[in-house]
Amino acid sequence: MQRIRGAALLLVLWCILLLSMLVAGYALTARIESMQGNGAARALVSQEAARAGLELAVSKLLEQDPAQQWRLDGRVHEWTFADAAIVIRLHDEASKIDLNAASFDLLQAFFIALGEPREGATQLAGAVLDWRDPDHLNQPAGGAEDPSYAAEGLPWGAKDAPFESVSELQQVLGMRRELYAAAATHLTVYSGQAQPNGDWADAVVRRAMGLPEKSPADSTQASPISGSGTYSIDSVARLADGRGTRLSAVIRLGGSGLPGSTYTTLHWQQTRVGS
Repeated sequence: MQRIRGAALLLVLWCILLLSMLVAGYALTARIESMQGNGAARALVSQEAARAGLELAVSKLLEQDPAQQWRLDGRVHEWTFADAAIVIRLHDEASKIDLNAASFDLLQAFFIALGEPREGATQLAGAVLDWRDPDHLNQPAGGAEDPSYAAEGLPWGAKDAPFESVSELQQVLGMRRELYAAAATHLTVYSGQAQPNGDWADAVVRRAMGLPEKSPADSTQASPISGSGTYSIDSVARLADGRGTRLSAVIRLGGSGLPGSTYTTLHWQQTRVGS
């Protein structure tokens, strides 16, 4: 009888241990789900804060009072929305170099302005033209058509059609990751202009155009917005806990067909920043 009682007690202890483990497991699962839900909620807050920054920039583009307008040269605008610190930059796409319209000389000067040796800059400028032109002939000063890509073991050749996005530049023969990272913010596929607007262009683009650097007076001088109508907006929102969202968009002022819309979205990229 004593043995039976001992076995029963042992069974009860095992049942208590098992139930304790189950409860602990459920508690841990609930805590993890709660943390995930809270993290998702905070991420959504940062996304909406970044979106608020973009909408603020659009409102400044539509502002009729010159004193309230923002300049289009990419200067930093800081704003606080709820508990989010937001940094906003605004550029006119016409102040950038258009990959589908820029000349060989401008592209060559641009790559040189980024620190590329003249020989490499010449080859890259030719490769960009060969990528977008419809023929299969290399540029006179150098370039890259299908045989050049094949010789490098790449599974693609020259597109022989216009660039659809700036990111396509990464596929052009000779384009390195670090060079692309330095070049991308100065490039566009939306202006359609052979020459950028030097009034709003940044230092790199102005150097490529052969223009002098702006003086401090030029940088601080206020003037009304008279942009092209197509703009890139970079809005970074950070919460107090370190979470953040970067929203990079290219918009064209004018209704998109949706009721109440004031702009049409040409490009939209949202990424997480911070913890």
